[in-house]
Amino acid sequence: MITDVDQIERVVQLVTEVVQGDLLGAYLHGSSVMGGLRPASDVDVLAVTRRSLDADQRAALVAGLLPISGAAVGARPVELTVVVQAAVRPWRYPPVGDFLYGEWLRAEYRAGLVPAPAPMPGLVLEIAVALAGDRPLVGPPPAALLDPAPTDLLERASVDGIPGLVADLRHDTRNVLLTFARIWTTLSTGAVVPKETAADYVLARLAPKHRPVLKHARDLYLTTAYADETWSEELAAQVGPHVDAVLTQIRALRAG
Repeated sequence: MITDVDQIERVVQLVTEVVQGDLLGAYLHGSSVMGGLRPASDVDVLAVTRRSLDADQRAALVAGLLPISGAAVGARPVELTVVVQAAVRPWRYPPVGDFLYGEWLRAEYRAGLVPAPAPMPGLVLEIAVALAGDRPLVGPPPAALLDPAPTDLLERASVDGIPGLVADLRHDTRNVLLTFARIWTTLSTGAVVPKETAADYVLARLAPKHRPVLKHARDLYLTTAYADETWSEELAAQVGPHVDAVLTQIRALRAG
């Protein structure tokens, strides 16, 4: 079993060795800096570089992450995002991510997939969390390398992820419901908050008949690993109506 601290150290060592002098900084984001890691949380790391990775560096990162990420090796999933500083400073939309490793693509990586640069709207949110968390692993504080995104980009990045979330609803129900709650909260408050905080914010504003689904998703997030997750038939039947109600509010906030 790889401990959280050891895993983070190994990710940092890998990135430092592969990127070398072009690494400007590396930062924790996600649950690590927003309320703490939960039973099913990823370890999220954002690396900022001077220039784009070459093919050998991309392959080396994948090869180095496979043995230290995910349940298959007795560890948390690692999500590593690499961004070239000039791609997000100054801001433009959508920002381009230079490299992304996520455990959901393990089979593809093992089959030879090497992540390439691609538009990555979610970078807007990742950088917002990295700035707020202010947890450097390498280099200066994140504010020395990265700028806060304008509010309109934060809102746009949140909403642009909705079609993909809807597509993932059946097999990633808890995370999709909590992310919808976070989108509602961000549009209302202008802030990116922890998932349980977003759930509480939305629960206070939902019609009572739509609350049980989100309450269950929040409780799963706080207490339960994916392997132990269960949904009763009654709750599963309420997911669709809940999502419809939440998306109606999100569309109204966006239009307003």
